Amino acid sequence: MTPPAADQAGLAAPGEATAPAAVCLGESMAMLIPEPAGPLELAEGFRHSYGGAESNTACTLAALGVPAAWVSRVGADGFGRRLVERIAAHGVDTSGVVADPARPTGLYVKETGSGADHPYDLGAGRSRLHYYRRGSAASAMGPDLLTDPAAEPLLAAAELVHLTGITPALSDSCHRLVRTLLAVPGRLVSFDLNWRPALWAGRDRQALRFLMNAADVVLFGADEAREVLGTDEPVALRKLLPRPAVLVLKDDARQASSIAPDGTVTTEPALRVEVVEPTGAGDAFAAGYLAGTLRGLPEPARLRLGHLAAAAALTSRGDLGTPPPAELRDRLLAAGPDAWAATTVDAEGYHPGAA
Repeated sequence: MTPPAADQAGLAAPGEATAPAAVCLGESMAMLIPEPAGPLELAEGFRHSYGGAESNTACTLAALGVPAAWVSRVGADGFGRRLVERIAAHGVDTSGVVADPARPTGLYVKETGSGADHPYDLGAGRSRLHYYRRGSAASAMGPDLLTDPAAEPLLAAAELVHLTGITPALSDSCHRLVRTLLAVPGRLVSFDLNWRPALWAGRDRQALRFLMNAADVVLFGADEAREVLGTDEPVALRKLLPRPAVLVLKDDARQASSIAPDGTVTTEPALRVEVVEPTGAGDAFAAGYLAGTLRGLPEPARLRLGHLAAAAALTSRGDLGTPPPAELRDRLLAAGPDAWAATTVDAEGYHPGAA
């Protein structure tokens, strides 16, 4: 499917009420962060937050000026009410989120290393996620969601529906939902692999190849491609996934490349980033690339916008960062190769290289 042109993307000024250009569908969960940082057994308390790949992408899309909605289910509990409220505060339309009175909101604990001399410390700057999501409200989503009065209008109006490989691993009904969404004609569907080995244990991972090949835009890390598809080589990936309009291959801190159906590869180097925490960077990259797609930007600029959004997440403590303001963003997207390569990002912000 051909991506919409910039004047069709429905980009809105902050606060402007409009139908979403993008709908991100998937589970988000309440998050508990042990304090102080270090092994869980040494935690004296927990700070309350939230997170989820699809809602992270929706929040970053909204921060980039793309009207975005998040569609999901949460429990009819305080965890669910809080995370919906917090995601909505980022400018995301949450009217398609349904509270399930019979099932709980999923929960995970984010353990962060302190660098202390302890046998179970993860190390400074490293984190590990512990999930408690079995039987959650979101795991009960199924194809009936497409006719739900809360979600159906958003899905029908969206130019882009964004999915990840997490959702089909949650349950058989979630898998059927993703397959159904990928089969709906007439709109752009993106699929971020977001490989989670623990979720796919005991499931047929070959199903992921079918799902990716049914999407229009497919995003994955080079390590994920090797694990799931057996290769990260562009020509080989195109043979395995011939249908999508574009494959986007992210190689950590080195570069990101897009692979067209004819095998043409476009590559943009990653920015030099002083990483605070890596969680959420992949979701942010997806949002940046998809925002560029909806704006009809040239392929190199789409990849750069993904890098800029990812850098914001990498230099923030938590899953979400603040992308550069529009004027600086446009300047960096238009920068020459040398100026782009000389640009650095840290917790203080973006530092453009000399032209």
